Amino acid sequence: MNIETTRLLLRPIVESDAEEIYAYAQNKNVGIHAGWEPHGSIEETREVMKVVFLGQESVFGMILKETGKLFGTIGLIPDPKRQNDRTRMLGYAIDEGHWGKGLTTEAVQALLRYGFEELRLDLISAYCYPHNERSKNVLKKSGFQYEGLLSLAEQRYDGEVLDNECYAIKRAK
Repeated sequence: MNIETTRLLLRPIVESDAEEIYAYAQNKNVGIHAGWEPHGSIEETREVMKVVFLGQESVFGMILKETGKLFGTIGLIPDPKRQNDRTRMLGYAIDEGHWGKGLTTEAVQALLRYGFEELRLDLISAYCYPHNERSKNVLKKSGFQYEGLLSLAEQRYDGEVLDNECYAIKRAK
């Protein structure tokens, strides 16, 4: 299934996306905000793709219509912090060259519509590190409500243990 917005095409990720995913996944400024280590090789990207992206329902590549190039990934996956089938957790990562252009917010809002209208979810959650102001801004602009701080929630790949700020949005009744 594809989802279109004014500037974007969200489509399932395929094996041939490896080069474009690697292009941003190797950037030290991208993964650190989501907790994953920058990819060291295209082979590592291919392995991550097998586990995280390929064949996953509700996980999409973000394609800029103007260029036809994949510049990020976004998805709704089961939330390990919630034991409820009618919830999903939002996650995304985009190439640093596309930060600050409103593209992530546009993609998030499209995925929220998909999650609530197509998947009939009751709630979509999102988590970010307290220092990740860009992600917090995207979530707030998209209507997410701050739920609270989960202290010492996650050990990042570099060994640092970080808090998670918790956000959620409920389906309108």
